[in-house]
Amino acid sequence: MQALNFPTYDFRIKNRENKPYIFDPIRKKFIALQPEEWVRQHVVRFLVQEKGYPKSLINVEKELRINHLKKRYDVVIYTPRGHITLIVECKAPSVRITQETFDQIARYNLALKADYLMVTNGLRHYFCRMDYSEEKYIFLEDIPAYSR
Repeated sequence: MQALNFPTYDFRIKNRENKPYIFDPIRKKFIALQPEEWVRQHVVRFLVQEKGYPKSLINVEKELRINHLKKRYDVVIYTPRGHITLIVECKAPSVRITQETFDQIARYNLALKADYLMVTNGLRHYFCRMDYSEEKYIFLEDIPAYSR
């Protein structure tokens, strides 16, 4: 798999029927190793190892409903009280991050009401904080580390 713009992490990878699978510590199972999954697993490690978020507060690849449509978010982090603090949208490294990508995460956030958003293709990362009173997002250099 392609090198990404994250620190280097050790992953558990195995082959099954000549296809690579990567272990997801959040879902606690091996997942087919596709380019977007490679980015998602780097994001999970980044959030846990660099930002200090407990695994118990992280959710990966869950369904949500927006206007009666089923959608799936990539990564969500909760506060200990159950409020969503961060939504992450992951794309494969070959996918350019565009306004359409931000529109997608913004639609998810209409339902989820997170404090922060992160969009990444593994090579470029964008972070923003939501300003609900002004109905806009404010771009940041990084997302905050976990604090109780």
